[in-house]
Amino acid sequence: MAILIDQNTKVIVQGFTGQIGTFHAEDMMKYGTNIVGGVTPGKGGTTHLGKPVFNTVEDAVEATGAEASICFVPPPFAADSLMEAADARLKYCVAIPDGIPSHDMIRVKRYMKRFRKEEKMILTGPNCAGTISPGKAMLGIMPGHIYKEGNVGVVGRSGTLGYEAADQMRDLGIGVSTSVGIGGDPINGSSFRDMFELFEQDDETDVVLMIGEIGGPQEAEAAKFAKENMKKPIIGYIAGLTAPKGRRMGHAGAIISAFGESAAEKVEILEECGVTVSPSPSDIGDTVAKVLAKL
Repeated sequence: MAILIDQNTKVIVQGFTGQIGTFHAEDMMKYGTNIVGGVTPGKGGTTHLGKPVFNTVEDAVEATGAEASICFVPPPFAADSLMEAADARLKYCVAIPDGIPSHDMIRVKRYMKRFRKEEKMILTGPNCAGTISPGKAMLGIMPGHIYKEGNVGVVGRSGTLGYEAADQMRDLGIGVSTSVGIGGDPINGSSFRDMFELFEQDDETDVVLMIGEIGGPQEAEAAKFAKENMKKPIIGYIAGLTAPKGRRMGHAGAIISAFGESAAEKVEILEECGVTVSPSPSDIGDTVAKVLAKL
């Protein structure tokens, strides 16, 4: 079943005809993603990669019945594109760009609050690798060949660590139901907790792997939610055990500014909530295997 996307999901690409949009659209189509068109203002009525191009997301949805989009629009204009996708009543949108200003994302979050829950678009990113349901569909920039189809749900802030986990699990014969990148920016569309709720409801997901890092309260909030609301086992890894307080590390959101935001403090909170924590990035696959063996 997977979450968010599968082989039947009709997808449009925002920023379709640009260099980056073109490159990754071709890759997603080769993987099997059901891309039905794209959006580039001013190029409506043309075709690109054999698919129709539209001036607006609303036009694309009306013509193709699209349910999801992936955004490759440059950061200065990305917020408007995300709000346009929400206006068109898409169910899901992946925001890939790195560098969208925080005040723009605040504007997007406020804008999306006007929609009723049943109409509200799920947004992941920005600054993320995207989402993949192995063997079904890929909505992102990840190397699809390293993902094996299976029963482990993956959600993380770091795309690279998500790749590492998928590769380790594949080598051990373990597959992924869906892997979701929520993005490394301090203000993102969806949280770990949001994805936990979806994985808990998915019949094809038996355990969930959370790949976190220093900075922000999301991992701790998700662990507490899992303890109180989830029956499926949670495995965690927190990057940044040696990061000094107050220094920005990697992602824009990866900075320790308060108690509970360092890697060591997060690990302590996760373990208190019953999460099985991998001691290092090289042990993620083995940790998942041990948890699966107990099921």
